[in-house]
Parts: sequence; structure tokens; C-alpha cells
Amino acid sequence: MKKLFLFFFGLLTICSFAQTIGLQSFATGFSSPVEIAHPANDARLFVVQQGGLIRIINANGTVNATPFINLSTIINSSGFEQGLLGLAFHPNYATNGYFYVNYTRASDGATVIARYTVSTDPNIADASSGTVLLTISQPFGNHNGGSVKFGSDGYLYIGTGDGGSGGDPGNRSQNINENLGKMLRIDVDSASPYGIPPTNPYVGIAGNDEIWAIGLRNPWKFSFNRLNGDLWIADVGQNAIEEVNKTASPLPNTALNYGWRCYEGNVAYNNSGSCPTYANTVAPISVYTHGSTGRCSITGGYFYTGATYPNFANKYFFADYCTAEIGWIDALGNLTWAYNAPSTITTFGEDIDGELYVANGGTIYKLIDTSLDTDTFTQNNIRLYPNPAKTDLFLKNDSTIGLKSVKIIDLSGKTILSQDLIDSEINSINISSIAKGMYLVEVKSLNGNYFQSKLVVE
Repeated sequence: MKKLFLFFFGLLTICSFAQTIGLQSFATGFSSPVEIAHPANDARLFVVQQGGLIRIINANGTVNATPFINLSTIINSSGFEQGLLGLAFHPNYATNGYFYVNYTRASDGATVIARYTVSTDPNIADASSGTVLLTISQPFGNHNGGSVKFGSDGYLYIGTGDGGSGGDPGNRSQNINENLGKMLRIDVDSASPYGIPPTNPYVGIAGNDEIWAIGLRNPWKFSFNRLNGDLWIADVGQNAIEEVNKTASPLPNTALNYGWRCYEGNVAYNNSGSCPTYANTVAPISVYTHGSTGRCSITGGYFYTGATYPNFANKYFFADYCTAEIGWIDALGNLTWAYNAPSTITTFGEDIDGELYVANGGTIYKLIDTSLDTDTFTQNNIRLYPNPAKTDLFLKNDSTIGLKSVKIIDLSGKTILSQDLIDSEINSINISSIAKGMYLVEVKSLNGNYFQSKLVVE
């Protein structure tokens, strides 16, 4: 056993320079998932379905049968880019129960930002508590943006598309009197329905007070680095170029212009009318072209801040909607395509520990580094979750293999936990007495075969 274990950790060292992305199934049964979010200090994941439901995935991968909330009767999800699109939890959600959604309204397709409140049951929201904060008319059904996120400054950021059609025919993105094609920033705590941060760049001068930055085409999606506050925006291109913008924290309070429709990515698109020079716009940290690649539309993700996969450190992960490729961008803006997913990726998510997830069809997958994976569990339809784990671990057997026992083995090859398994689909293992670190989990089958997987205890 010690020889096998030393080989396992030797493999970790040998492969530490490799970069191999994989997807590990975490939860299934979703319909058109477009957002994955979680409240602060909460291990659950909340999955937004475009048709109007928000559903909860528990830390062990189980999905609550009853939706967190059902907004299907008030939204318009008939268009390809319309529906319930965004979710953000108030930083003080644990005490005030507030969360915010972004949807297109049933009556006219307008973008609505609304606040709701959780009920006395933490798994059920009060659907009657809706308060509309902001409404933005939409001239077309596409380019609705959709993300809402709280920054480290406590303000709510709202990414809006340019209003749709093609080429921004109304030149709305560059118009400072329009809330379309912008990054808006509002203060949900200082007034009702909201206040304006006094440092917003157009306060007291011409331009809409809600605007923080202009020049976006269709930001799908944006996110904040949870550790340092950097803002990452993936902006969908027109016909040729997809772009990723990074704005370092502390975020400036001067007016930023990300360039659209004057520029698509890093080249001129339509300079008619009043356009800034390219040097006076925020240049993308990275771009990629369509050409003959089949790539056509970026799905923004997150800068990795987890601890499980050291090779993921200092990388921003994203995907292309048309090719289902996952890529990453390093701190210098260098782009690498690293994995082809089974089908379209509609959104990324981040959990309490900074580990990343993707929505791929009706399944939520965890993003893993397979170069660190000696996992014969997955190959044999045996699941170990959550991983990383803190106090409780679950072993789910989706195979026809009968399992007899499980061991957890430390770095020296010593067995620190041994437990018989019952003939059940899910076995629970209490690991509260195990110190933080990396371990090998070994399962023995009834016919004497062994299966191994890596475990991180936090």
C-alpha cells in the first residue's frame, strides 16, 4: 500500500507542470442554467434557470426538490437571450435575507432589477416580497447582459447589453444618457429603491448617475476576484473578436470606456460620430478571433482563488459558447485553450472556497485539474463529495459494483480512518477528527478490487 501511495504523490510532483482541465459531475437535472451563485459563508450553490426558477444544490451535491423561488409568471423567456438571467446575494444576506435578480419582464421584455427576501425557511424565498429597483427599456430581445454582482465596495454592479440587434444601431453603448451598454453601480442600502454612490463618474454632471463605465456590447458574464476585488468582464463580440477586460482593484471612480461600438476588441469597428481614440479606451487584457475556428461568443467565468488545484492559480477561466472550449488567461493576458466540453457552456460558478463550476447542458460540473487526478472512482461511477471537505464526506455508488469498506490514508501511508460500507447508494463518513491536508481515499469492493481517489480536507 505504501508503495502505491508514494507513487500517487510522486505523480502529483511529476504532473505539477502540466495543465489538464477536466469536468467532474456535481449535480444534474437542470433546465437552461444561466447563473450559479452563493451567499457569503454559505456552502450551498444557487442555480438560476432561464425559465424563472432558482434551485439549490447542497454541499453534498443533492438538489432540493422545491425551488428556492419561482418567477416564471413575471418573466419573458421566449427569446434566446431573455429570461431570468442574474442573481446576487446581499453581503449581509445572513442577517437581512436580501437577494437581487436580473430578468426580462413578461409584458415588454424590459430589464428589471428586483430585490427579494428569503422566508423563515432558509431553502425557500418569499416570492411575494419582490421590490423593483430599476427598469431599463429594451429596444430588441437580444443583448440583455444579465449579471449582477456586489463589489468589495458594497455596491451592486449591473452589466447591461447595448440593446440588441447588430452593430448597436442606436449607438446606445457610447451614449452617457442611456443605461444600455454599460456597467451600472448602485447603492442598495442608502435609499429606497436605491441610492447613487457619490463617486460614480457622472454624478453632478451630464450623464446618467447610475453609470460606472460605458462601451460594452453584451457582457456575458462579469465577476470579481473574491480575494482582491479585481473586475473581470467577458464582452461578446460582433462578428470577429471576443474580448476579456480586467480592471484592477481599487476600481477607479473616473469614467471608463470599454470601447464598443467604436471598437470591437482591439480593432476599429464603427468610428462614425463621436468616438474616443483607442488609447483613451480600456484595452482588453486578451482577445480571440472567430475566423475559421468556429468560435463565436464568449462565456465569462472567474479568476481562480481556490486551493485544491495549484496549477489553476493566477488564471482566469472562461469558455466559448459555440465550440464549448474552456480556456484560461494568465496574469499577462496570454490565452490558452485547454479543454473541449461535451456541449455548450452557459455559465460558470464559484463556491465558498473559490472552486469553480460550469453549467453544461442540464448538469453542473466541477472544474478539476486531471493532472493531479489518480481517480479510479470516477471511472467506475463512484462519487466522493464534497471535495474539498471539512466535517462530513459522502460516498455515492452509482455502479453495479458491491463496495465493502473505505480507508483514508495520510501522506506517510498510514490508515487514519477505516469504515465498513453498507449496501446503500450513499454512505456518510465523518472526518471531523482529521487534520487539514491531502489524503488518499481507498475503497475495497466485495470481490477484492481497490479504487482510489484524492481527498483534500480543509
